[in-house]
Amino acid sequence: MFKKLVFAGLLGLASLSPAHADGPVRLIIAFPPGGPVDLVGRVLAEQLGKELKQQVIVENKAGANGNIAAAYVAKAPGDGSVLFLTSVGAVSISPALYKDLPYDPVRDFAPVSRVVNNATVFVVNPANPATDAADFVKRSQADKQSVAIGSSGIGSIPHLTLEMFADASHANVLHVPYKGAAPVINDVMGNQVAGFFGDVPGLIGHIQGGKLKPLGIAAPTRHPLLPDVKTLAEQGITGVESNNWYGIVAPAATPAATVDKLNQALRATLDNAAVRAKLEKFGAQAAPSSPQELAALIAADREKWTALIQRKNIRPE
Repeated sequence: MFKKLVFAGLLGLASLSPAHADGPVRLIIAFPPGGPVDLVGRVLAEQLGKELKQQVIVENKAGANGNIAAAYVAKAPGDGSVLFLTSVGAVSISPALYKDLPYDPVRDFAPVSRVVNNATVFVVNPANPATDAADFVKRSQADKQSVAIGSSGIGSIPHLTLEMFADASHANVLHVPYKGAAPVINDVMGNQVAGFFGDVPGLIGHIQGGKLKPLGIAAPTRHPLLPDVKTLAEQGITGVESNNWYGIVAPAATPAATVDKLNQALRATLDNAAVRAKLEKFGAQAAPSSPQELAALIAADREKWTALIQRKNIRPE
């Protein structure tokens, strides 16, 4: 009888211990393969798997500005087997855009770590005569018609950055929303629209290949891959800063011990020289954080973008 009681007690203690899955870890990406978020996820996956001593599998669940992937992870088991590599949109912008989200970015997720910072750069067709963003503004103000600037969609970082830019500079511009970044980038290269505000990782190849011309960085400092491109603030256009950072969150039920283990593994992954080199090569800047720092960043950016969305009365299509 005594042995049975001890065994039952041990089972009870096991049920109270932090849950952790021993099988593969699925890293959910909210965008199609080949995009900047997907590229970062695939760079992380192999080394993160080594740090966790588990296979990390990248799984794309694209659509609805990241809301499909976010809702999926929100309902996943909290055992470390499912993680969400999110951009700022799903956790800090969507709550201000959509009334009936199928998830709550605060209640449904446990922040693990920021992964990278992604500065926003303003690009135009190489044939555009503007020498920098300030010159672009002057030329737009001299035009009788508004200059068309594309974005990857209403409420996207490119759109919101354009709104900040227009307010700060008084540029004579017209927002043209597209369905995704790829078509608008193609139209800037084809001179169908005049410009685009986009993440450095998604544009650096086109810039280095001479297909796009950068006019300014919407960040506090210049970008290491574009040292000759001035920040907008350096050009007299102040208050326009846009960081489409990526971070990893887990389902809210994930135990604190599991979150700490994941955080340590991510920090080790981002400290790996080969991983950093791959990220830096396409313009992403490694920026690991504590779970608490990521939570504070999500909250601060939610406040920032909500204020802009409400002030400009931006509504999704």
